[in-house]
Amino acid sequence: MVDYVDLNYEPTSKDLIAMYYVDKAPECKDLQHACMEIAKESSIGTWTEISTMYKEITRKLKPFVFYIDEKNHIVKIAYTEELFEMDNISQILSAIAGNIFGMKKLHSLRLLDIDFPEDIVNSYKGPKFGIKGIRKLTKISNRPLLGTIVKPKVGLNEKEHAKVCGDAWRGGLDIVKDDENLTNMKFNNFEERVDKTLTVRDQIEDKTGEKKFYMPNITAKVSTMKERADYVKERGGRYVMIDIFTTGFSAMMEMRDYLDTMDLAIHAHRAMHAAFTRVKEHGITMLVLAKLMRLIGVDQLHTGTIVGKMKGGKKEVLNINKEITEQQIHGNNKNLLSQNWYGLKPILPVASGGLNPLDIPELIETLGKDMVFQFGGGTHGHPDGTEAGAKAIRQALDATLNNIDLREYSKFVKELTRAFEKWGKYTINV
Repeated sequence: MVDYVDLNYEPTSKDLIAMYYVDKAPECKDLQHACMEIAKESSIGTWTEISTMYKEITRKLKPFVFYIDEKNHIVKIAYTEELFEMDNISQILSAIAGNIFGMKKLHSLRLLDIDFPEDIVNSYKGPKFGIKGIRKLTKISNRPLLGTIVKPKVGLNEKEHAKVCGDAWRGGLDIVKDDENLTNMKFNNFEERVDKTLTVRDQIEDKTGEKKFYMPNITAKVSTMKERADYVKERGGRYVMIDIFTTGFSAMMEMRDYLDTMDLAIHAHRAMHAAFTRVKEHGITMLVLAKLMRLIGVDQLHTGTIVGKMKGGKKEVLNINKEITEQQIHGNNKNLLSQNWYGLKPILPVASGGLNPLDIPELIETLGKDMVFQFGGGTHGHPDGTEAGAKAIRQALDATLNNIDLREYSKFVKELTRAFEKWGKYTINV
């Protein structure tokens, strides 16, 4: 019988290390027994002893459970990189996040973090633009990018959609994006929407002298996504948006390869992530998913707001955006999305979901300036409409960057005054 637990094992630079939260079922006598079951099912073993388990296989490929925290139910398993097809995230997840989630011997299981060896990291392209590339593209160097999402999510026709975009850009926002469930609709054709919206973009750029950006949602089967990306590029677009988790890991890898020479930045929407991440005792953390998307190579990624309508507290979001602290494996206290990860460029984090202009001071204080802040209802819900909402957001940013209290600044700008009338004295729940 193969013993997978060795608490004296020292991981090597060739090991992939997975960290799990483990809650055993009654079928397991203790946590160590549960760890044994996880290690063998995720690698070379199965439910019974087999005659085909040669000693050489065990010697070369056996993983090691090298850390068990009984009190907190945290375990770490080192897998040799030879167990994985390096440039195949689907295969890697089929091992370390596959059958093990359905085992009867576990009550619950959560993949908390992955530490990838250099050889695996180097088999991926990572982001094409990253933070510096997006800064260069947008010509915005020392402030957060400001954006909105066209609302209602679905329902507007192509002309109405383009008008909303124009109002937002005219009011001072940098980015307008489609929502996650707007693709090619009967009432809003993808190609016509792109045509009309980019025409408005060009007009607003000529009037304001500022760069403006539209992120059309190209999510579909891979062949259709390629056709839509081609269309965006031909019409002078600079971005595409993809719903990364509903699209799938392998499809994202193929799209990253396809977009490599097109100079189109990838805005990654994380729709469906909470199906994996929301239950704290089971599933996969957003930290893990963010790392995987950095390997694949998206340029911008929704990571959480701390405030707003979506679940995700301060500690969790900062852990994703800034540091591996409690979920560190080798003690590397580095930024997750901006660390020097074997040369891969960093991702630009995106905060979106239930934000309004009055949240900007706390957002900057908490999340910093290397961010995209997106205001959907916080733009279009302004009492005087979308353009006024965009102006209020830009005013709130200007005040914050100049260390002026928003309430004081609002005495001089009517749009921010009206934002206070709508959303009142704001409080930030962290």
